[in-house]
Amino acid sequence: MPFFNFTCKSEDTSSLIADISRRKSELLNPISSRIQVEGEGKTPLASIPKKGTDSPLATFELNYRNLPDYLRCCLDYICVYGEREYSMEKRKLVWLLLAKGLIQPKPGDIMEDSAEKIIEELASFGMLQDVDDRSCVKVSAPYWGFFKVEKQTFVNAVSENSPVHLVVHGGGDKDIPTNFHDIFVQSLFFMATGHSFPTRTFLSGANLGAMFSGLKFLLVLDMDREIEYLPNEVGDLVHLRYLSLENSDISELPVSIGNLKKLQTLNLRMCGDLKKLPNEVLNMQQLRHIEMSSCNGDGEIRVPSGIGMLTNLHTFCGLYAGDGIAQELSSLTQLRELGVKRVYDDHADELLRSVMKMVDLVSLSLEAETTWVNEDDDSRKTTFLPSLEGFLPPPLLHELTLFGRLVEFPEWIASMGNLTRLNLSFSYLSDSPTPVLQFLPKLKHLNLWHACNFSYIGKEFCPAGGFQQLETFTLACDSLVGWTEIENGAFPSLKYLRFDCPKLKLLPEGLQNLSKLQKLGIYPLHHDLQRRLNGREKYKIEHIVTLSCCHPFPNPWSDE
Repeated sequence: MPFFNFTCKSEDTSSLIADISRRKSELLNPISSRIQVEGEGKTPLASIPKKGTDSPLATFELNYRNLPDYLRCCLDYICVYGEREYSMEKRKLVWLLLAKGLIQPKPGDIMEDSAEKIIEELASFGMLQDVDDRSCVKVSAPYWGFFKVEKQTFVNAVSENSPVHLVVHGGGDKDIPTNFHDIFVQSLFFMATGHSFPTRTFLSGANLGAMFSGLKFLLVLDMDREIEYLPNEVGDLVHLRYLSLENSDISELPVSIGNLKKLQTLNLRMCGDLKKLPNEVLNMQQLRHIEMSSCNGDGEIRVPSGIGMLTNLHTFCGLYAGDGIAQELSSLTQLRELGVKRVYDDHADELLRSVMKMVDLVSLSLEAETTWVNEDDDSRKTTFLPSLEGFLPPPLLHELTLFGRLVEFPEWIASMGNLTRLNLSFSYLSDSPTPVLQFLPKLKHLNLWHACNFSYIGKEFCPAGGFQQLETFTLACDSLVGWTEIENGAFPSLKYLRFDCPKLKLLPEGLQNLSKLQKLGIYPLHHDLQRRLNGREKYKIEHIVTLSCCHPFPNPWSDE
């Protein structure tokens, strides 16, 4: 169903809601259910002002009008959540589309797959754009602002009990409206406004409790960095399907969270000092996605015994698998995405045996313990991952992350014919894994983040014909000074190349032959490399559409 947008300042939200309440009391006619108000508002397509055929937006408007209803509804809702130029995780969009009820279950289909296909369709029409490694998208600029309306039009629509999806930008209680009783709010997003962490202001638990009392029909609640305490009243939101407390400062969840029996997604990434999930989470039998991590230590979250009862789970990331949990995971054979932190020898074998039973698993992340040497400069010491010898990856696995030191490169990776995305972080291998990885037939995204140490690499890093399908490649290495040569015929599909190599002074000869390369990132840009690219080696990058880099702060004591 088509939509329009109305935007006001967050401090004006309360007065806007009061206007809606007054308008509702004035209405004498029966309520119409034909209008849906989404995002910051929406209206029937017939009322969209038609632009002339000579308008530069006419083609985009026509494309939008010609979309099937199911695609148009999904695009509209994505525009609610996504800000202009704002990158959105695809997986998070999938969860939101499910929570909104835009993906209907069909026999034999997995709803998450259907949602992913819709996102890919919108991208194929140019309405969404893939970002960098294609794990994120953003809304294409022409599709913003089509349906801006005046305040009174919005008030009239909302006054007729149309569902509202509200985005509030603010920095504390002064921006939070609590008088939601007269509005049919289905989605509520609190977005941080870029204030720095030392001066962060939070929404108080008392105000949140008062606000929740007026949100009886809420389906989606997303609190971005705005809270340090979740009140018990959250348990009154019994229709809630999506709860995100990402980047908050909470240290515990209230036991009342167990009342959210319709919850599908619980997003607890980077949640303050959160250490464990309460036992009451076992009451939430409809949970499909649990994503979690703490800001402290290794970021793992302890889960209660009995977690194997949640047999509808598709995503389970951020957990610690010790204390018998590794064995319980063997009951979750339907899992499609698993992420385990602080993997130890004492439970590694049991964990790997459980993983091998997950025949539907498509994404696996295993992280070793990390010791923070100096938190001020983000220095870390990563321990070794336990031995992975003898592990047989599930047949559908196509995304793999190994975070931690490796004694040797796992031989079984070479047999993963379905692998499309590989992340090797802090592996510190003695030899480069690329001679093996280059032959993986479906590998599209490769991240070697301190995977090995070398000063120089040459054409042996990827001979001609290697990495036929690779589209994005990230290379981080503190010791790399130069990449001397790329053979003609290597990396034929590469679109995005990123270096996180502070000593890098030389880009490879042959870079100019990567005809599909669209974006190059260099972080930081060494001053010697900058001089080369501004001078005699400029030809290497002239064909690249987007160059992105940052400059290190000058060091007066450095001889470089």
